[in-house]
Amino acid sequence: MENPVLIFGAGSIGNQVYDIFRRNGVLIYGFLDDNKELQGKEIGEASILGDTDDGGFLKVIGSKCEAFVAVGERVVREQLVEMLNERRKTMPVNAIHDKAVVSELASLGHGNLIAAQVSVAASTQIGHHCQIQTGAILETFVQVGDFVNIGPGAIINDRVAIGNGAFVGSGAILVAGVQIGKNARIGAGSVVIENVSDGATVFGNPAKKL
Repeated sequence: MENPVLIFGAGSIGNQVYDIFRRNGVLIYGFLDDNKELQGKEIGEASILGDTDDGGFLKVIGSKCEAFVAVGERVVREQLVEMLNERRKTMPVNAIHDKAVVSELASLGHGNLIAAQVSVAASTQIGHHCQIQTGAILETFVQVGDFVNIGPGAIINDRVAIGNGAFVGSGAILVAGVQIGKNARIGAGSVVIENVSDGATVFGNPAKKL
């Protein structure tokens, strides 16, 4: 990546993304965060410059600067991505840890966080603005929609399909071929052996609807 990157969000995800970009030799322009108590402080060598809608900083995004949305809450992440698309006509870049293993035969969209020790197998497709956390495993022919969160250590077996906005908790296991609906939530440590409908929350071993 030739241009510096402006990170939206200075919380835990922002710190994580800062580390990834630094490890990859990417220059950090700074952070934007709506928490007034954070503004003016620094993370590493980068300053928290202002609010996420500060036009003075937003105008550099495009030809001079890339963007990454480092916000865990899906709804807020969606709002910030929409703002960047509409006001700056740009899509956030990917943040891929140098210790992640992503197959050359896998397909990734824009704005994804791929953390350390993540494994993405051949023929897996990941959409846009997903957060795939430390040690998660995605086997072959997995399909991940947009704005999906996959927690640390989750195991997504082959041919699983995960709908837009879904949440998969830490250490969850999704057996081969199951379909996870849009905005569904899989509890931490759950073992999912059957399809999960849109908007449903499941938990346990085997996972049951709450």
